[in-house]
Amino acid sequence: MIVPELSQEWKTGLSLAWSGYIAVLSVWIVMQKRAPVSTMSWILSLALLPFAGFLIYYFLGPQRLKKQRLKRLRSRASALAPADVVMLREARAHAPPALRQMAALGMAACGLPVSSATSAVLLSGGATTFDAIFDAIRAARDHVHLEYYIFEPDRIGTALRDLLIERARAGVKVRLLLDALGSKRVGRKFMAPMQAAGVHVALFHETRIGRRLRPVTNYRTHRKIVVCDGLVGFTGGVNITDEEDARTRPDAYHDVHLRIEGSAVRWLQTTFLEDWTYATGEDPRQIDNALPLLLPDLPLGEATGEIPVQIITSGPDSPLEAIHRMHLAAIQSSERRAWLTTPYFVPGEPALMALTSAALRGVDVRLLVPRRSDSLVVSAAARSYYDELIAAGVKVWEYKARMLHSKTLVVDDHCAMIGTANFDNRSFRLNFEVMAVIYGTTLAEPLAAQFETDLRSASPIRANRRQKFLRRLADATARLFSPLL
Repeated sequence: MIVPELSQEWKTGLSLAWSGYIAVLSVWIVMQKRAPVSTMSWILSLALLPFAGFLIYYFLGPQRLKKQRLKRLRSRASALAPADVVMLREARAHAPPALRQMAALGMAACGLPVSSATSAVLLSGGATTFDAIFDAIRAARDHVHLEYYIFEPDRIGTALRDLLIERARAGVKVRLLLDALGSKRVGRKFMAPMQAAGVHVALFHETRIGRRLRPVTNYRTHRKIVVCDGLVGFTGGVNITDEEDARTRPDAYHDVHLRIEGSAVRWLQTTFLEDWTYATGEDPRQIDNALPLLLPDLPLGEATGEIPVQIITSGPDSPLEAIHRMHLAAIQSSERRAWLTTPYFVPGEPALMALTSAALRGVDVRLLVPRRSDSLVVSAAARSYYDELIAAGVKVWEYKARMLHSKTLVVDDHCAMIGTANFDNRSFRLNFEVMAVIYGTTLAEPLAAQFETDLRSASPIRANRRQKFLRRLADATARLFSPLL
């Protein structure tokens, strides 16, 4: 078949059209004022897709989101635990300057103060986590609030649904907020019994064109929050899926979660209510008027504890990247150890610099990642950082038993972090995340012990390991996409 050659006029016209496309697309992307590397990656990638790039960027590219915080709700929540102020003032007087600065950073970056807990318990494994959550829901008498990225209609998902139905029929107010993309398998048929029983169900960022002309395919709520009666709260890495339950699947993800009691729970509650109002469009004043029910004014002896806890939130509605900053501040403040566990390790330059600098000044910096995550590209990109980490003195382990899904950091003996954020750009910049920072030894000791236990199922990465050329090339290529992962 002979393909006719284009005339010079056609060639000139196509060249001008392509140049105009690149110019308009570049201006559009540049005006988003994102990180230079990310901006250039988008421009170069979409330049290879004439005109189709507009649609790709429109549906998948960065968007500017405005998510109004409920200022009255936050101020009322603060007023419910005045005894916290006394306890925290005493704790602050004895805290190292670095911790005081971290707490101030968290408050400035996301607006949530240091609070307190009467109990902070590390939960290892999905089975232990699910048992604790189910027990708390069964004990609820007033309300149960849940927010999840992944909620699967499988064995554990069905069991939780049925429990929520039972509590709703018993008169407990139940709200369930699910990410529309992460929980896409939860259909109307699965939700119908809940709604019939009075459970309020909402979806976060519908992926279909509906309320929004431009569906939101990024910017998911990656948060996992459970609050029962304002007394007990949970957060961490465990989603509602059989993939996290070793009783159902021998190859279940290895993960950890956190259970807290005390006044710090009200900040998980506040985070949930802000997300609920944003997702449903309900009048914030109605939520605020319901505060006596949603955030009960507990006796001070029950609401205030001896454990300083700070709930940190971040998301694309704020450019301050609070969780990212808190990770870097903790690592930079480390004097003896900084042990990081993450399923997805794709650090930006500041994070990479913080880890290597800490190791170079003599801190015991350890990184635990899965040998193979559920994303081959992310795993390859993570491996591309090993050499420079090891050269600086960072000790890198790959967890080989199962998929590692924990997201934790323990620094010295006085700071422990556990939450929903991975150590990558997507968690730090694109997703709505939540994290608990526990100051002191309460969680640092068990989290460090958990880290050392996990190392028994991991293999250290050697500096002089032999790698095939194609593997090294694939890893280096995947790293080029780090700003987009």
